[in-house]
Amino acid sequence: MNNRDNFNKEITVSGFVESLRDLPYVQFIVIRNGTERLQITIEKENEKMQVLIPIVSSLTLESTIKVTGILLENPKVKLNGMELIPSQIEVTSVSFPELPINIKSKDNTLRETRLDYRFLDLRRDDNHLLFKCQTTLLAVMREYWVNNGFIEINSPKISSASAESGAEVFKLDYFGKPACLSQSPQFYKQMAMAAGFNKVFEIGPAFRAENSHTSYHSAEIQMIDAEIAWIDSVEDVMDMEENWLRYAFSKLKEKHGEEVKKVFGIEISDASNPFPRITLEECKKIIKEKYHYVSERKDDLERKEEELICKYVKEKYNSDFVFITKWPFDARPFYQMKDSEGYSMSYDLLYKGLEITTGAQREHRHDILKSQIIEKGLDSKDFEFYLDFFKYGCPPHGGFGFGLARLMMQIFEIDNIREATYIYRGPTRLNP
Repeated sequence: MNNRDNFNKEITVSGFVESLRDLPYVQFIVIRNGTERLQITIEKENEKMQVLIPIVSSLTLESTIKVTGILLENPKVKLNGMELIPSQIEVTSVSFPELPINIKSKDNTLRETRLDYRFLDLRRDDNHLLFKCQTTLLAVMREYWVNNGFIEINSPKISSASAESGAEVFKLDYFGKPACLSQSPQFYKQMAMAAGFNKVFEIGPAFRAENSHTSYHSAEIQMIDAEIAWIDSVEDVMDMEENWLRYAFSKLKEKHGEEVKKVFGIEISDASNPFPRITLEECKKIIKEKYHYVSERKDDLERKEEELICKYVKEKYNSDFVFITKWPFDARPFYQMKDSEGYSMSYDLLYKGLEITTGAQREHRHDILKSQIIEKGLDSKDFEFYLDFFKYGCPPHGGFGFGLARLMMQIFEIDNIREATYIYRGPTRLNP
């Protein structure tokens, strides 16, 4: 729309009517298509434009129009130094005159009201850029994996009721049998390991029936998962994730860094420095000694602790990322491997003060895995289909998973996951 090669040529453009000015001798329209804008100028004394005047006078903001005319260079025009002199204006849709939200400034409308009219809320430039960046991020993540020999899988999202542990599942009737929506592709990633796929990834939906109203939880999320075989330790999984994120962030920064800085006022994280690796015990000690904060929980990190350890890591290592390792097995799922000291061979990856990833080496030995199911107070009969994966040989393996929207929220330093999700689902939101 703003191609300077088209100066003095007839072009046709379409867009939303962003602003209108109807003055005694001239009319101005600014149309918006995506994040591009163009001024259209109608001179009322021009006989050829007389037919256009009533069309413009009847327009409402956010209506859509199709305009044909000559594109002229005009340094006096503040918007890109150009204007379109129209010969034809076609109204392709008419907007109701009163908009339910302020689409120019998100701060002038309550968040929940904006989410009710998400299709209007998304018209802002910052939202366009956010989802352009998300598209780039997913593309380069896939690019890294494909270039490194990973296979993409698509696991089922309807599971047997017994296949998902815990009560936080969405239950449904599956042809007369109890079933639920999948919380994670975890078991099916491990099935791929037993199938000899060696390296797999998946990007797809997952569902968590958590009655949570925090700023960083959703009921429906886009999960990004990976699993690799023939590992020697959980360190191999961390190495893989670190290299993958370093590649993805460098590509994102290269393509969108300047625009993000201009629109959001932030720098996309530089992931080139090594991600520090700190045990949970060390983490607690650092927080206590440096920030004089002690949590009631010994087997997990409170949100405050996540923020404090990330602050420490940023100051000491100049990294927005930190791996927290050696978690108590009691606080972790049954399918994670124990080390010789009884710790889970797992980690959380924190980014800018929030956990974005849980990863681990998995237990791949059938007898030990079965005993860990029992140790967790679960019935091994409920996991027979899963235990079958490990009866006929399965390589040592591990992997990770995290939610896409939570990552986007942290990249852009957005205060609520609802703003980083195309259409949010939570305990009180089922529309639009």
